[in-house]
Amino acid sequence: MQQKNGVHKNLIRAAALGLTLLPLLTACGASSTPQGKTELTVFAAASMTETLTEIQKLYSSAAPDVELVFNFDSSGTLKTQIQEGAEADLFISAAPKQMNQLDASAGEANPEGLDFVLQGSRVDLLENKVALAVPEGNPKGIDSYDTLADRLAEGTVLLAMGNSDVPVGQYTQKILDYYGLDEQELAGKGAVTYGSNVKEVTAQVSTGAVDCGIIYATDACSAGLAVADTATSEMCGQVIYPAAVLNISKHPEQAQAFLDYLRGPEAAAVFEGVGFTPLGEE
Repeated sequence: MQQKNGVHKNLIRAAALGLTLLPLLTACGASSTPQGKTELTVFAAASMTETLTEIQKLYSSAAPDVELVFNFDSSGTLKTQIQEGAEADLFISAAPKQMNQLDASAGEANPEGLDFVLQGSRVDLLENKVALAVPEGNPKGIDSYDTLADRLAEGTVLLAMGNSDVPVGQYTQKILDYYGLDEQELAGKGAVTYGSNVKEVTAQVSTGAVDCGIIYATDACSAGLAVADTATSEMCGQVIYPAAVLNISKHPEQAQAFLDYLRGPEAAAVFEGVGFTPLGEE
């Protein structure tokens, strides 16, 4: 009987403890998305961090039933994350290459035959410029890509650039090729340092860790860096940002609505404010 009473008391204590903890457990387990809102996950190139964060505030008024969640990184990293099963509704790449690699209609540009783009949704959203940025005071007096090329050949400057799997790094490689410079040779003599995305390259310039860096004009604007020169299309091609709804999206209609908003006048004003060129309005 004593054992039964002990068990009974323990059950009462456990029940009481459960009732006490229930509100805490409910709160901890609750979704971070406000009740009734649709969570829309946008994978976007790191160079869009400032503009999309600003647009997020505007869109909260335009679509109060949608909660935007951003994942900013290099386009190559984002492409890999999508390919490996990450949940995403919309992808905005800093170059066509990474979008093509996910687009079943891209033909030879999609060697792996991946199919993640919702057909009919893909658009060219923005154009950017590849800028030669210098730290405050421009200690080495770098005033153009021509000057940079000469100094790199001499081995008298340190250039920051993106990795080869990062669009801004791929544009930089084209610029080096344009001037007949061997990247491997430059790296071997310590004339080049790397960043895994454009923000890392920008940070190296901002802190004066390097003599200059090749980044996007929009990142130079956002970071308050001086631009010594911008690359022509002959040097590295056009810098086009494609965007598309993904066919793995759980909310394709809301994703398309946000993409349409990004092509409209309110978003265009934000993009233009840092140097993007919008490529079409809805």
